[in-house]
Amino acid sequence: MWANGLKWMFLIIGTMIGAGYASGRELWEFFGAESGLAIILFTILFTISCKVIMTISYEKKSTHYLPVLQELMGKRLSKIYDVMIIVYLFSTTVIMLAGGGATLEVVHVPYWLGTLIIGGLVVVLFLWDTKGMTSMNAFIIPILIVFLIAILLAFQSLKGFPIQFKIDAQHNWPSALTFTALNILPLIAVIGAVGHEVKHKGEMWIACIGSGVILGSISFLYNESLLQVAGDIMLYEIPLFAILKHYPYFMMLIMSALLWLAIYTTAAAGVFGLLSRMRAWIKGPAWLLALFLIAIMSPLTTFGFSTLISILYPLYGVLNLFVLASLLLYPVFHHRALLGRDR
Repeated sequence: MWANGLKWMFLIIGTMIGAGYASGRELWEFFGAESGLAIILFTILFTISCKVIMTISYEKKSTHYLPVLQELMGKRLSKIYDVMIIVYLFSTTVIMLAGGGATLEVVHVPYWLGTLIIGGLVVVLFLWDTKGMTSMNAFIIPILIVFLIAILLAFQSLKGFPIQFKIDAQHNWPSALTFTALNILPLIAVIGAVGHEVKHKGEMWIACIGSGVILGSISFLYNESLLQVAGDIMLYEIPLFAILKHYPYFMMLIMSALLWLAIYTTAAAGVFGLLSRMRAWIKGPAWLLALFLIAIMSPLTTFGFSTLISILYPLYGVLNLFVLASLLLYPVFHHRALLGRDR
C-alpha cells in the first residue's frame, strides 16, 4: 500500500512541478507579497481536489479522464471540458518543450535544439508504454524535491530567514482559488488515467495528503525566497536564476539540470494524459502516438517560455474555476445522494 501510495504521490507532484512551477515563474504570477494565507488555502484545496478525483477514478476503474469528468459535471458539460483538457494538455506541453529549450540555453545549447532534445526523450520514454512514466517520476521527483528545498533553505539562511506571516496582511488570498484551478485539469487527466491500477483506498490518502503537504511547504518557502529577489526577477526568463546568482556557477548548472528534469516529467505527464484519451479513437504503439504529438507541438515553441506562461496560465486559472467548484461540492452532494439511497 505504501509503495503504491508513494508512486501516485510522485505522479501527482511530477504533474505539478514542471517548467512553470519549478522555475518560480508560475508561483510569481499568482502569489508574491501577502500570499502566506493563499498558499495555506491552496494546500487544503489541492488535497481535497486530489482526493475527490482519485476516489472517482478508483470507483470507475477508469483508464482515461472522461469518466471522471462525466461524474463531476454531467455528460453535456463534460464534452466541453473534454475539449478544454485536450487543448490545455496540448498547450501546456508546448510550454514544457519551450521551457526545456530555455533551460538548456544556460549551457549554450541553441533554443531550437533544446526543444528537440526534450521532445525526443519524451518519445523514448513511451517505448515502455505508460509504465515508464510512473517509474521515472518515482526516481526523479524525490531528487528534485530534496535539491529544491536545500537550495531554498540555504538561501533563506544566507538572508537570515526573513520569513514573515502577518495575518492582517494577507490580501492576496483569492489567488489560492485560481492557482488551484489552474492545476485541476492536468490532475484530472493524469489521475483519471490510473484509476484501474489503484488497489487500495489507503493509497489515495497517502498520495493526496503527501502531495498536498509537500507542494504547500515548497510553495511557501519558494514564494518567500522570490520576495527577497523581487527587484531582479524581471531580468530573468526563469526567476529561480535570480536566487541562484548568489551561488557559485556550478550550483546554477546543477539546478538547471534538475529544472530541466522537472520540465521533462511534466511534458511526459501532458503526453501521457493526451495518449490515454487518444487511445479511445486511435490504436497504435504509445511511442508512435507520442512522436506524432511532439512533431505537431515543436513549431509552436517559438512563441517563448515566459510569454506562453504569462498569457495562458492566468486564463486557464479563471476558466477552470467551475471545475474546482464542482470538485469541492462533489463530496457534499455525493454524500447526500448516498444518504437518500440508504433511506
